[in-house]
Amino acid sequence: MKINIVMVEPEIPQNTGNIARTCAATGAKLHLVKPLGFSIDDKYLKRAGLDYWDKLDVEVHENLHEFLKKYPVGTGSAPNHLENNSKTNVGVAPLGDPLHIKAIIPNNFFLASTKSKQTYSDVDYTKFEEIFILFGKETKGLPEDLIENNMEQAIRIPMKEGLRSLNLSNSVAIVVYEALRQNSFNDLQQISHYF
Repeated sequence: MKINIVMVEPEIPQNTGNIARTCAATGAKLHLVKPLGFSIDDKYLKRAGLDYWDKLDVEVHENLHEFLKKYPVGTGSAPNHLENNSKTNVGVAPLGDPLHIKAIIPNNFFLASTKSKQTYSDVDYTKFEEIFILFGKETKGLPEDLIENNMEQAIRIPMKEGLRSLNLSNSVAIVVYEALRQNSFNDLQQISHYF
């Protein structure tokens, strides 16, 4: 199974660096959706990712609308529909941009959000050849309308009531490793050859 981690408007370079390291270690592809809160050349981003950047498959997208247009349908999924809708602002365009989008996402796309009703471990990832897991910015998460319109694709990590969220890079690692566990950690070294 191919895993795609989609970071929508990440703000903190150290989080993205840690996520890049997780992607490199697991073979997941990293998608960065602009606007970013840092430069890809940022020293903190590079430091957090250590020496894994050359082992990373990374793609940068101008905005969420462009990402959804480029990846409209995944393996075994329903078609994606993008509509211009003046009543729905899902925050996928930069501030001041008049573009508003209502997106119905394919069933191999998962929206990580504290607002979801199902947990990340409720999903059977083994039925997909490729998955896309979207994470929002540290301060706001994913656009609420996107989650509301695709609640069946939204997933959450359980935690104590009253707490806002986990660290973003930790959240990515938790969900990625659950998908890998369900697929028997295929293509990963499972036994150390250190001794």
